[in-house]
Amino acid sequence: METVKFIALFVAIVLLNTNELLAQNGSTTQAFWIHEDQVKPAMLKEYEAVTKDFIKACKEHNLKDADWTTARIDGGTYLTIAPINSMADFDKNPMAPLAEKMGEENFRAIFSRFDKCYDTHRNYMVHLINDMSYMPNGLTTNTEGEDYRKWHFFHVTPQNVTNLRNKMKEIKSLYETKGATQHFRIYRNGFGSTGDYYLVVISAKDAQSYAKTSEETDKLLGEEGEKLFDDLMQYVHKYESKTGSMRPDLAYNSN
Repeated sequence: METVKFIALFVAIVLLNTNELLAQNGSTTQAFWIHEDQVKPAMLKEYEAVTKDFIKACKEHNLKDADWTTARIDGGTYLTIAPINSMADFDKNPMAPLAEKMGEENFRAIFSRFDKCYDTHRNYMVHLINDMSYMPNGLTTNTEGEDYRKWHFFHVTPQNVTNLRNKMKEIKSLYETKGATQHFRIYRNGFGSTGDYYLVVISAKDAQSYAKTSEETDKLLGEEGEKLFDDLMQYVHKYESKTGSMRPDLAYNSN
């Protein structure tokens, strides 16, 4: 029990320090807790089946205060994404009422099925940074009709964080000036992440729509945009991109 309390306190301190640092940089943020399951190729169907059974149980027993969205990255990694509204969220165990209503044996049986689907999973946090994101019609992670996702990871060493952030803000300003139709959200890694990075997330209807809008944006930004991106990459330690989609059928909303 003391170990659990220590871990909760440590998470709280890290989260508060991260939010303070971002606030000092003039950024308004929303924190998200990410649970990542790296599912075995042979267990993809079973993983989705047990996830749907779990959601069904949540609905049947009217589980409250446990909302999440789900994304699947191509290759079989699933992300369960839940917003963190305050430090009080760390004091809650939203699954306790479900375990009580289902019965401990049935509750554990579901998670035993989950455990057979992967050998590796982890938890970490990210922070959505409002003033670095570009969504002129209103910042939201719920892009209806655009479930396709492109994740761009810009890994950075500590000494280049400020330079990279400033260059990203310059690029956002150019998007605003040119009125680019391709929108993006920027996240900063938080507690539990490996290394430092900024994550740019772009929503689209599908891969073809993403490619078309990206090409149009490149033409719109022109040489000025190309130079800014070249300058930005001077501060990037490692770049990687991933594709996937949101999975509304694997999400849960208690409202």
